[in-house]
Amino acid sequence: MAVSPARSVPRHVAIIMDGNNRWARKRLLPGVAGHKAGVDAVRAVIEVCAEEGVEVLTLFAFSSENWRRPEAEVGALMELFLSALRREVKRLRENGIKLCIVGDRSRFAPELRQAMLDAEAQTAEGRRLTLVVAANYGGQWDIAQAVKKLAGQVLEGQLTLDQITEPQVEAALSTASWPLPDLCIRTGGERRVSNFLLWQLAYAELYFSDLYWPDFKQEALREAFADFARRQRRFGKTSDQLAAES
Repeated sequence: MAVSPARSVPRHVAIIMDGNNRWARKRLLPGVAGHKAGVDAVRAVIEVCAEEGVEVLTLFAFSSENWRRPEAEVGALMELFLSALRREVKRLRENGIKLCIVGDRSRFAPELRQAMLDAEAQTAEGRRLTLVVAANYGGQWDIAQAVKKLAGQVLEGQLTLDQITEPQVEAALSTASWPLPDLCIRTGGERRVSNFLLWQLAYAELYFSDLYWPDFKQEALREAFADFARRQRRFGKTSDQLAAES
């Protein structure tokens, strides 16, 4: 499994944006108000990541389990997603941000699927930062689709069972184009990864914030980066081995 070299700023940051509904309830507002407020936090973390030289920022926008939420909330989230794609694409393009969307798109409305394709096409030349949005995404789904892809190659005679290795599985994941996450942040006070990038987070540093997502802005992300810089990433080795290699 490929790992990123040690550096003070992560190459790839993954964020579970949690706490929107609780942020709204605390203010006696409907849940969708929290999601709308969370858009400002998205802009803030994109700004910091671009400034700090992060290569990839992956945001967990909508999980495959989120369809279980009340129908009205899901509908409002889909409308917000569609409007955000159309509204933000110009800002992303002007700032050199390339947008990529991962997940099973088959369940989204045709209008939203087209908006995803349009936004990706319009930002395809971005080189400053790659923004990956995980929508209708689940880590288990990602591994399952990778296994199906490899099984198809075996059936077609392109691959043998003995050739299926960890790198082969990793190359079949939806995130294969980017380095593995170095840092995974979850806001909202929960301490779990909730089916997000299950394979990819094997050696990521985990950082949990009690702030609700709409309150997680520039300063909060810089604090997370400072915490990351203080950690020793061993990838199975000992501290003495790392010291001898430095």
